[in-house]
Amino acid sequence: YDSYRRFIQMYGDVVLDVEKDKFEHLLDQKKQEKGVEKDTDLTGDDLKDLVGKFKAVVKEATGADFPEDPKEQLWGAVGAVFKSWMNDRAITYRKLNKIPAEWGTAVNVQAMVFGNMGDSSATGVAFTRDPSTGEKRFFGEYLVNAQGEDVVAGIRTPHPISNEQKERAGSDLESMEQIMPEVYNQLVEIYQKLENHYRDMQDIEFTVQEGKLYMLQTRTGKRTGFAAVRIAAEMEEEGLIDEKEALNRIEPEQLLQLLADLFETEEKKKAIESGRFLARGLNAGPGAAAGKIAFSAEKAETMANAGEKVVLVRIETSPEDIAGMVAAEGILTARGGMTSHAAVVARGMGKPCVAGCGDLKINYKEKTLAVNGKVLKEGDLISIDGTTGEVIEGDLPTVPSEINQVLVSGTIKKEDSRICQIFSEIMEWANKYKKLSVRTNSDTPEDSAIARSFGAEGIGLCRTEHMFFEGERIDAVREMILAKDLSGRQKALDKILPMQRDDFKGIFKAMDGLPVTIRFLDPPLHEFLPHTAEDIKDLARKIGVSFDELQEKVDSLHESNPMLGHRGCRLGIVYPEISEMQTRAVIEAACEMTREGVEVLPEIMIPLVGHVNELKLQKEIVVKVADRIIAEQKVNLKYLVGTMIELPRAALTADKIAQEAQFFSFGTNDLTQTTFGLSRDDAGKFLPYYIENKILEADPFQTLDRSGVGELVKIAVEKGKCTRPDIKLGICGEHGGDAASVEFCHIVGLNYVSCSPRRVPIAILAAARANLAGKLN
Repeated sequence: YDSYRRFIQMYGDVVLDVEKDKFEHLLDQKKQEKGVEKDTDLTGDDLKDLVGKFKAVVKEATGADFPEDPKEQLWGAVGAVFKSWMNDRAITYRKLNKIPAEWGTAVNVQAMVFGNMGDSSATGVAFTRDPSTGEKRFFGEYLVNAQGEDVVAGIRTPHPISNEQKERAGSDLESMEQIMPEVYNQLVEIYQKLENHYRDMQDIEFTVQEGKLYMLQTRTGKRTGFAAVRIAAEMEEEGLIDEKEALNRIEPEQLLQLLADLFETEEKKKAIESGRFLARGLNAGPGAAAGKIAFSAEKAETMANAGEKVVLVRIETSPEDIAGMVAAEGILTARGGMTSHAAVVARGMGKPCVAGCGDLKINYKEKTLAVNGKVLKEGDLISIDGTTGEVIEGDLPTVPSEINQVLVSGTIKKEDSRICQIFSEIMEWANKYKKLSVRTNSDTPEDSAIARSFGAEGIGLCRTEHMFFEGERIDAVREMILAKDLSGRQKALDKILPMQRDDFKGIFKAMDGLPVTIRFLDPPLHEFLPHTAEDIKDLARKIGVSFDELQEKVDSLHESNPMLGHRGCRLGIVYPEISEMQTRAVIEAACEMTREGVEVLPEIMIPLVGHVNELKLQKEIVVKVADRIIAEQKVNLKYLVGTMIELPRAALTADKIAQEAQFFSFGTNDLTQTTFGLSRDDAGKFLPYYIENKILEADPFQTLDRSGVGELVKIAVEKGKCTRPDIKLGICGEHGGDAASVEFCHIVGLNYVSCSPRRVPIAILAAARANLAGKLN
């Protein structure tokens, strides 16, 4: 009768769509009536009575009697399994694991054994290694006189499977090893045999029926990133798999779990259960951050300077927010996609970021954040999980990544960190088998040092404009933009020169012996100017002009479509003095560091070239200034001049551009924008619909679009090599840190990929896996 009441309950729920709670309510009612706590305390008569009541529930809900014919029951169950492929939970799971809907599912029909036939029967689930940590220990749970649903659904508190597990947990519950030692030993023998056969950690289900052990199923066990790395490395040590297979066992994205700060799991769970969950956005920058809400960059700086932890909350961010982003623990935006400004910069900084959280209603004037009936004010505490996209009210404690503590801060010694030793071994294997080099996108000496500690082989993108947004620098840049003539601009540039030169010196020193690709000024000038009346008034006072005059200048620089306007190489062509200053800063810094014994390998990159003549004009300036300085300084310094391929025309005329360029670096963020005609900051409004309805297979700003953007890359590679066989080819867009995009870069024959510092290990592993897959050019 226990089995029958379970069958009616589960069949009613899964096959007949009867609310499960209706059965649970009757079961709880019966236990209260009989004064017992456990299902197993009910008598046969009690269960017989429940069967009748359960059938009445089915009749009331469906209008028909519970089916009694076994064949009808069987086909009903089979149909329910097939139907489950399209339920919400299955669809969500497929999206998370990138499983195509057209694959379909299968139904396995087998005889049943019973773990609920008294104290000599039991059921359980176990893993052949710890799925959380990867530690080599038998890890599982079981229940006496129960069926599998009781264990996995948490209906009863399960017991630890082994004495060792019991001791670790400090549990007073009896282990299976204690009460069924013979069956336990048999289970150990079988799990070891299964793991050795499949050469991977197994997730097993078993039932004991009146003292006899039955194995129900075994499958490759799900595991955390920590566990994946440890299991792969230790199985190689044990001789179960080789280095190549170990690398293929780890998904590149799993490494993020090892590198990102995380919230304490139990604390986060408690917070969500207590109603503090606010919303979910895009998991744009992995890691966890908690702090007080700041609605402006200035406020974030002020609060951080006062020693407070801050989360910068913006409708969307812009380059003007850089200082606030630096000051903040994490960034939360209502708008923007995975390659929006907030997402790109946050990942580059290694900052947790949740972007495109459309449920947030941010009011700058009132300084409030409204979501799901709650209103938070500036200064209120908030926590964001950039790994999951969750936003939670209040402060949650974080746990720093152990690998960061070893490699970056040095607060833990490598010999004291097992996970860092394993991580380093995996990276050593990956470097051994990869063909692509991996560089980093870095704008500061600090980020450069972090990237190098993670294995970066140079800098593939140093964005010089990011050096302009600190303190006095922004004022000098604004003075240059607002100057009425060449002498005025030159005066401002003379102030900027030493600042840039010092920055480059620090970067060259951090990357001693490795190439550094420096992109000249790229954004439209209006991004550097103030936009609010208060900020314009403040700047007017600083530079000695009237408010009206400055407002008129700001208005004159407004562009209808600034991303396609006066930016990139177009700035250097109209204002060649900017390119001259930047060349001086790079080459003077390189000469100075060379004299100090640092090996400097500068590569100057001209952005947004669409026509070879644009590159030719800029290259002439660079070569003229650089050669003169090198001759004057009397140092042995070699440098390269190349360009960023980020416009379709540049890709299609790459053979001509290669006449002037010594290297190409594909700026795939803008190349994707200009190829699709999409704004990466606005496309988040409709791209999810495109993905959901299979208009596009994936977000083209996250994973490189091979058939469109990828074709342009292939054309540029072929044409560039045709003109200049030894041309150096790389990628520096956000795709450089995406595993599928790295694989494509390997296939088309690029020399390197470049990505944000904390994604360097992901790119290294992805490059190794791409090469091991045998997908050679």
